[in-house]
Amino acid sequence: MTTQTFSSQSARPSFAELYTPKLVTVLREGYTFGHFRADVMAGLTVAIVALPLSMAIAIGSNASPAQGLYTSIVGGFFVSLLGGSRFQMGGPAGAFIVLVAATVQQHGTDGLILATIIAGFMLMAIGYLRLGTYIKFIPYPVTIGFTAGIALTIFSGEITHLFGLSFSGTEPGPLTQKIPFLWEHLPTFSPATLALSVASIVALVVLRMVRPRWPGMLIVVALAAVVTAVLKLPVETIGTQFGGIPRSLPLPALPAVSLEKLQAVLPNAVSFTLLGAIESLLSAVVADSMTGRRHRSNCELVGQGVANIMSGLFGGICVTGTVARTATNVRAGAHGPISGMMHSVFLLLFILVAAPLASYIPLAVLAAVLAVVCWNMVERHAFATLLKASHGDAAVLLATLGITLFRGLTEAIIVGFALGSVLFIHRMSQTTAVEANLPLVGEDTPDDGSRGSYDERAQQDPSVVVYRISGAFFFGAASSIGAVLERIGEGHRNLVVDFTAVPFVDSTGAQTIENLARKAAGRNVGVYLTGTSANVKRELAAHGIRPPLVHLAPTIERALAEIHKREPALAAPAPTEG
Repeated sequence: MTTQTFSSQSARPSFAELYTPKLVTVLREGYTFGHFRADVMAGLTVAIVALPLSMAIAIGSNASPAQGLYTSIVGGFFVSLLGGSRFQMGGPAGAFIVLVAATVQQHGTDGLILATIIAGFMLMAIGYLRLGTYIKFIPYPVTIGFTAGIALTIFSGEITHLFGLSFSGTEPGPLTQKIPFLWEHLPTFSPATLALSVASIVALVVLRMVRPRWPGMLIVVALAAVVTAVLKLPVETIGTQFGGIPRSLPLPALPAVSLEKLQAVLPNAVSFTLLGAIESLLSAVVADSMTGRRHRSNCELVGQGVANIMSGLFGGICVTGTVARTATNVRAGAHGPISGMMHSVFLLLFILVAAPLASYIPLAVLAAVLAVVCWNMVERHAFATLLKASHGDAAVLLATLGITLFRGLTEAIIVGFALGSVLFIHRMSQTTAVEANLPLVGEDTPDDGSRGSYDERAQQDPSVVVYRISGAFFFGAASSIGAVLERIGEGHRNLVVDFTAVPFVDSTGAQTIENLARKAAGRNVGVYLTGTSANVKRELAAHGIRPPLVHLAPTIERALAEIHKREPALAAPAPTEG
C-alpha cells in the first residue's frame, strides 16, 4: 500500500487560481449561444430593476441621478468583468447612502469622487493582501444592527421628498438634529406630493404581493411620471431639480487632487472601503447559497477596487455588490458574468435613447422606492431572534444600531466588532475547564493496549495530583486555569497536567504553563505533561517548556508509571495493620 502525504504548501492555490476572474473561468468551461441568450435576458431583467433604483439611491445620497446611472453602467461592467463571483451585480447600494451624503456635504462632489477612487485602490490592496477571507468574521449581530441603522437613517433622509417639505437652507445630517428640524417644517408639506408618495408605496407593495415577477419599481415609476405629466401635478421632478440627465457618458477625468484634499477625504475613503468589502462579499455569499457555486473573495475585492476607480473617473459614486440585484440575476437564469456586463449595456442604451423621459420622474416616487427598500433592508425576524437569543447578542445588536444612528457607520462596525469579539472570548473561556484528582479511565490507557506497571494506589497518594484541561487554552482562559493549577499543596511532589482535550495553546497559555513549571521546579515538584498534540507540543517548546523543565508522556498512565520508577516508595505495598 502506498501512502501519500499532502502538505499545506502543495494544497495552497496559486496566484493565478486566486485572481482569475470568473468570466475567464466561465469562458474556459465552454460558452454557447444558449448561455449568451440566458445572460442577455437576465441582464435586461436586472437593468429594469436597476434603472429606477440607481437614480433613487443617487438622489438619496445628495448626488445627481445621472451619477447613479454612471455608477451602474461603468462600475457594474467592471465588477462583472474582473470580479470573483459568477453572478455578482454591481452598482450603487442603499447601504452607502448615509456615507455618500455625508461626504458630499463635507467635501463636495469632487471630494466624493476622490474618496471613491482612493477606496478603489484600498479594495485592491485588501484583495492582493488576501484579507478578503477575514471579512466573514464580522459577527452576525453587527451586520443586522448596522443594516437596520442604515435603513432607518436612509428613511429619515427621504421624509422631505415623501412629504414635499419646503424650507430654506440645508437639511441637517445628524439624526438628533434632523428629527427636530423635520418636525418643525412638517406643516409645509405638499398634499399632492404626500398623496403621490403614499399611492406609490401602496402600488409597490401590492405589485410585489400580487405579481412578484413583474418589475414593480419600473412600473410604478413610469406610471407616476405619466400621472405627473398628464395632471400637471405640482411636485418636484428630476427635470425641475436636476434639469434631467445627460444623453451620453462623460469623458473620464480626475478630480482636483492636493495633499490637503487627500488627507481630508481619507477617513471617508476608509469607510467606503470597509463597507464596500463587507457588502460585496456578503452579496457574493448570498449568490453562492442560491446556486451552490463558490466565489473567490480576494479576486472579488480586486474587481470591486477597479470598478470603484473607473466609476470615479467617469463621475460615478461608490460601487459595491448589491444583494437584491444579484438575487434577481440568479432568479432570472443568468449563466455567468456576461449578464452583469449586459445589464450595464442596457442601462447605457437607456441614457442614449430615452434620457429625456427621465425628466418627468417625480422625486416623490423615487423616495417611495427607497422607503420600500429600507423596509426590506431591516431583517425583522433576525432582529427579533437576536434580541431573544442572549443578553450578549442583544447588547452587540443594540449597540451597533445605536452607534449607526447617532455616531456613524464606521464607528458602529468597529465598536460592534470589538463587542462581538469580547463576547466570543468570554464564551470561549467558559468552555475551557480544568478537572482535578482524576480517576484513571479507559481512554487514558496507552496506545499499545497495555495496562502499564504502576500501582493504582499511587493515584490516591497525596504526593501526586492530576489535572486535565479541556478546551482551548488561550489568553481568555489562561488566568482562571493558571489559578487552579498553581494550587499545589505542600505535600505534592508531582503534578500531572493532561492536554488530551486541548485543541490548541496560544502564547499566553504557554506562558502560564512555563510559570507553573518554574515555580514547581523551585519547590522540587516534578511536572508531567501528557496527551500533547504536535501543535500544542510545538507551541510549548517555543516557550522553553521541554525536558528537563517538564517531563512529557503520551498518557496519564504512562506518567504515573514513570513517577513510580523515579520514586520507588510510591510503588511499595501499603503496610498492613496488626
